[in-house]
Amino acid sequence: MSRMQWAVVAVMFGLNALDGFDALAISFAAPGILAEWGLTRAELGVVMSLELVGMTLGSLLLGGLADARGRRWTILLCLACMSIGMFGSAFAPDVAVLSIGRLLTGFGIGGMLAATNAGVAEAANERRRPLVVVLMAVGFPIGSVLGGMVAVQLLRAYGWHEVFLFGALCTTLMAPLVLWLAPDSIEFEVHKRGHAALPRVNRLLARMGHEPLAALHIPERPAGARKTGFAEIFAPAFRWTTILLTIAYLTNITTFIFLFKWTAPVIVDMGFSAPQAASVLVWASSGGIVGCLLFGLLTERLSVLGLTIAIAALASMAMAGFGSMPADLTILSAGAFVAGLCANAAVVGHYSLVATLFPTHLRAGATGAVIGVGRGISAAAPALAGLLFTAGYGFPIVALVMGSGSAICAVTLTVLRARLREQHE
Repeated sequence: MSRMQWAVVAVMFGLNALDGFDALAISFAAPGILAEWGLTRAELGVVMSLELVGMTLGSLLLGGLADARGRRWTILLCLACMSIGMFGSAFAPDVAVLSIGRLLTGFGIGGMLAATNAGVAEAANERRRPLVVVLMAVGFPIGSVLGGMVAVQLLRAYGWHEVFLFGALCTTLMAPLVLWLAPDSIEFEVHKRGHAALPRVNRLLARMGHEPLAALHIPERPAGARKTGFAEIFAPAFRWTTILLTIAYLTNITTFIFLFKWTAPVIVDMGFSAPQAASVLVWASSGGIVGCLLFGLLTERLSVLGLTIAIAALASMAMAGFGSMPADLTILSAGAFVAGLCANAAVVGHYSLVATLFPTHLRAGATGAVIGVGRGISAAAPALAGLLFTAGYGFPIVALVMGSGSAICAVTLTVLRARLREQHE
């Protein structure tokens, strides 16, 4: 791979890291928002859920736009949405404006994930493609960790407004890097423009250090393939795989979202400061980094499905254990690290499962159905947790209830494994 290709990978990694901070900005800011505006846990949960609604809409609507208009154009649009949303959140005078800001930020993040996943895969050669996809995936928790460290200092020196302002500035500064270093890929140019893409392809080849092409050979695509792809994932051969994977993903992501959205407010309720609460959240994100890398290494030796079942079951137990820990910052940080490791590894497992259980011509449609529907339904997770807290239930009970999502995920994937074995017999 040329330096130009690695530069694209670096930009996509940076964009995913930016998503990691922007997505968790509300978690870092939550204690200050509760103190300043006197919101109930249920009201704050609704604000958090709106961000997830935005992510769902963004991935469903802007993913198709990335195929139609280009990865770079869509990424720039997503950056604009995120920047406006973060600036709006930073200067929000009330909860209504904050809600709109988080909805718009989530919309940009959802579209960004779709565009960067395609962009980084297409930038790599065949040998390095698995590696660069993992590198980009690690960007999300790394961004939340590094951003969390900055957020801790901002909360100590200023307040929650500056957390959003920092994210807005970083988001805005990424736009020129995308324009400079991340053009649309050769694969996209050929797919979109056919033989007319030759001059653009040759310019990209020159940047990579390759000789120009005299002509393009473009294989014919099967007639009607694009029309039948989405319907086929619900055909008898794949129907139960699609349904069970969707249920498994949405239940596990419910546990994941609860951990990362409600940890900071709960730690403050225990008597710790907002910066200390943010530091615990950083430990959860650090566990997410380790979980992502560890899962990738283990898949070379173990079945992806079996590994995801095991790690989802561990995530449920880790979440329940985290909820029962004493009010000791060191112990809570360790518990958050383990819970973050297991929950994030289980999320990564679902991406791997979609990629391995569906053929190439169905993979994009299956990913959209499983991840999009799962995110949309799980958007209620923060609000549900907020209602449980408002009803008077303590952290141990709420963590047990919300952590059961990963347990349900493990059971659902076990059913899927049994059905797959029956099909092969």
